Amino acid sequence: MQFIDPALDAYCETNSGEEPWYLKELAAETYDMVHMPMMISGHLQGRFLSMLSHLVKPRTIVEIGTFTGYSALCLAEGLAPGGMLHTIDIDPYLPEMVHRYIEKAGMLDRITMHHRPALEVIPTIPAPFDLVFIDADKQNYSNYFDAVIDKVRPGGLIIADNVLWSGKVLLQKAEQDEATAALAAYSQKVLADPRVEQVMVPIRDGVLICRKK
Repeated sequence: MQFIDPALDAYCETNSGEEPWYLKELAAETYDMVHMPMMISGHLQGRFLSMLSHLVKPRTIVEIGTFTGYSALCLAEGLAPGGMLHTIDIDPYLPEMVHRYIEKAGMLDRITMHHRPALEVIPTIPAPFDLVFIDADKQNYSNYFDAVIDKVRPGGLIIADNVLWSGKVLLQKAEQDEATAALAAYSQKVLADPRVEQVMVPIRDGVLICRKK
């Protein structure tokens, strides 16, 4: 999931904004207590997401895939006054931990947690969406895009994580597993969609940013 020299990655972190204290605690607890902790966004990607959110100044953010809440807390930093981030996940074990860190961050008034399948929740969230972050089951990325695109305002962002999938997207199609094929198909789908313009950034495991025209 890391495509540059670890020393350069550490240099990038050192020269990026510092994580708030509660994110440091959340990252430490995630690595100590949670299965597959590498799924956390982490310092550098977290600061990147926070920067994008501050630039957009969203009133409504939709996050598909919460995990332990690190990316939600980063994105919520840029919310406009009175804005709300809706984070969606079906994990039965992590909501208590996520809620605890939302409370530590003082963001209970800015983050709403949903514990149902995203394709059921998305239609219930009032439009327009200013920013969408997709970081859930890879096979549904294209379905999530279809569910949100008409609800995203012009100039709004759709950000998808893990689009490089540890480099497996470079495998021949016959060698790709289901998740890899779905991610490659998502990138091609976005590239061909005239409603958006896109840029893929090789930060951590790859982030694909779309701006709705």
